[in-house]
This record gives sequence, structure tokens and C-alpha cells, in this order.
Amino acid sequence: MSGVSLLDGPRGRERSAERRAGSMDGWLHPDFLPVAQALRSQLRSYQGGAAVCVYHRGRCVVDLWGGVRNRAGDLWVEDTMAPSFSTTKGVASTLVHIMVDRGLLDYDERIATWWPEFAQAGKQDITLRQVMAHQSGLYHIRQMIDHADRMLDWEHMVHAIEQARPIHPPGERTGYHGLTYGFLVGEVLQRVTGEKFSALVEKELARPLGLDGLYVGAPDEVHARAAELLWSRGTDVLRRLPADSALRRMAQGLGLGHRALRSALLKVGVDLDLESLVDALAPRGISGFAFDSGEALRASIPAGNGLFTARSLARMYAALAHGGELDGVRLLSPETLSRATERQRITKIHRVIPFDMRWRLGYHGIATTRGIPEHAFGHFGFGGSGAWADPSRDLAFAMIVNCGMGTPFGDTRTARLSGATIGCVPGSDKARRGRKDASLRWWIADHPLDPAD
Repeated sequence: MSGVSLLDGPRGRERSAERRAGSMDGWLHPDFLPVAQALRSQLRSYQGGAAVCVYHRGRCVVDLWGGVRNRAGDLWVEDTMAPSFSTTKGVASTLVHIMVDRGLLDYDERIATWWPEFAQAGKQDITLRQVMAHQSGLYHIRQMIDHADRMLDWEHMVHAIEQARPIHPPGERTGYHGLTYGFLVGEVLQRVTGEKFSALVEKELARPLGLDGLYVGAPDEVHARAAELLWSRGTDVLRRLPADSALRRMAQGLGLGHRALRSALLKVGVDLDLESLVDALAPRGISGFAFDSGEALRASIPAGNGLFTARSLARMYAALAHGGELDGVRLLSPETLSRATERQRITKIHRVIPFDMRWRLGYHGIATTRGIPEHAFGHFGFGGSGAWADPSRDLAFAMIVNCGMGTPFGDTRTARLSGATIGCVPGSDKARRGRKDASLRWWIADHPLDPAD
């Protein structure tokens, strides 16, 4: 089988350390060269490293990695994994859909049916659908726990959620459950299967699909493969500030106070409620919480601490893009997949994220530099990771990074690489007519991607 190797070669190995940070390795189908060019540009422009993987029509067509994996400047290698924040929610949601497909769960059943202790404090009628559409009113983790380190203790988080009262009537508003989502669906999964969440990831996804790196609660023996999280200067300053101070700094950077900022955004139809943002994403102590520490990697935080390769994420989403099945392994029936990816009811009020994210059940719509594909769904994460599927194109994409740059729901790097990917497959009909050999792989040592090489 032929292919394109994107090795820097002898000339690249003689470059300075700064240029080495932009090095890239891997292979791709020649139709997807724009993806490689976009990744190379980003590796040269940002700190750290990244990996991108793309599947089209059930076959891997892009598998690239590059940059550096830590402050010491060690190169990102083929099996490097990265902590991927909210990209983890897509993995957790897929597990829920698998259990719905088997009849163990029902989207419109009450959570308390499987988790009786959940029925306290006005939560008795909250359904699985409301949780997965971020409409249950249980995003306010800052009011539930006294320190971010509590997220390392599953039982403590379960008890805190049991005692919590919804911050608004369930179903009335949409409020992104930034850190609580994983414990909510994760405990339901544990109740109906009798297995730990980390074991379910291995049993239901990693093992059947032959994945090389998909962990939510990673064993010690794979920690050496984890990239170190690096931060841009601006992101690091904000990250280390107490939550209220960080928001003030953001507003001041725009020349506005909290009220003035909200008023300005309302004029363009965006109702930014800063208090809900803090409540959902900033439990006390979050600025010092190290998501890449051994203790954090070892724990299961299914809304935010997945340790993944891009290759594994892309393969999982490829099954979803390919009708729920890949290489003889069926994750979901077409019927359940269709229900899981239907657009959910839009509420008038949005909290935490002040606009409609085109929610499906646990997945959101995908913003790219080529627009928002109507049928695409997935999940992005803080700092730039993200993965998605587009069944209309039979296309799946995943990107992991270790240099945080953006917002709690991704940044422009993910959107640019996603746009480059979609540009290589304009539409399902054209793709079917134009692709003669989707299995072709080119490896060409020292292959120049642009004149600057």
C-alpha cells in the first residue's frame, strides 16, 4: 500500500529547536493534503504539539502528529495522548447511547428510576434527556463542592449531586453542564451496568474498536504517553486567577465592566450571564487543579479528563458516521443513532454558554471555517481538542493538542482544521462520484507541503 510521509528528513533535523517544534510526521490520502498544510501552519504558529486523524467512508485517510509534547521539547510521537477536557463528553454520551440501544436506559425515563437517591431536592422528575440536552439545571458545581479537588472523589461528587437542588426548573433553560455532566451520566451508567466508568470505556469502546488510546481514568502504565499541558501566556494568566478576577480581567480587556459587557452583548442578541459561567466551570481551586497530574489522570471525570489519541477518537466517531458500525463492530443501531443525534428542543434562555449550541443528546453542532454542517455532531473541549462525525459525508475528524489557547468549548484551531477537512469532501454525492480509491495512502520522505519547506 502506498502513501505520503510527512517527515522533515535530514534538512528538518538540522533546524533549530524552534523549527523542530513545527515538525510533523504521519501519512494521509493525497486528496487530504490541505489538512496537512493547515496542521503544519498551526504547529509553526503555536506552542506545543497536536495530532489529527480523519476517517472517510470507514477508512482512515489522515493520521498526522507533530510539535512537542512537553516543556523539555521532546517531540510528539505516534502514540502520544493528550488530556482533552470536554471532548470527553462525547465519549461518555456514546456509552449512554449504547445502553439505550440495549434497552438498559431510556431517554425519557426519570434518572431516579435507576438512581433512587437522586430524587432528593426537587430532582425526582428530571429525565435522562434533560440531562443530555443540558436542561436539568444541575450545572452549578461551584455551589455543590467546596474545592475542585473533590472531583477526584467519585463518591463525594455523587453525594453532592444527590443533595443539590436544580438552579432553575428542569427543562426551562439550557445551561451547559461543564463539569457535572460526566458524573450525572456516569453514575447512571454505573448503576445499570454494575461496572466502573473507566472499565466501560475499555469494554464497550476501546477493546471492540481496537483503539490505541481512549481512557477516562487512565492506569499508571500509560501515563508516560501523556503530553504535558502547556498554556499560552494569556490563557495561563487567566487560568491562575480566581474565577471572579479572571472574568473581571476579560471584561477590562474589552474596556468594560461586568454589567457593561453584558449590556453590550445583549445588543447583538447574546445574553452572557457571568455568574452562571463561574458556577458551571469554576469550582473553588480550579486554577490550581492540574488535569495532567498523575492523580487527575488516574481518576474518572467523564466531563473533562479523558486521555486520548486523535486516532482513537476519530475511529469511534467514524463508527457513528458510518451508520453505527465500523469494520464489523456495531456500536449503535441506525434507529438509536438517529434518535441520539436529533436536534433537541431549543429553550429561550441560555446560561453558561450564551447561545444555542445545536444540542443533540450529549453532542453539539460543529462550527467550522466552512460553516456549520447540518448533520455533523460531536464535542469540542477547552484548549482546542475536539472530535465529530458527519453521517451525510461519512466523515469523522479528531484533533488533540497540549497547548491551551481558547474557550471552554474549543477554539479557532479546531474550527480551521475541521474546515480544511470538510473542504476535502465537499458533499456526500460528489464524494462518492469523485473518490476512486479511498484506501490509497502516500508516504513520501521529505515531502514539501509548501514553498517555505
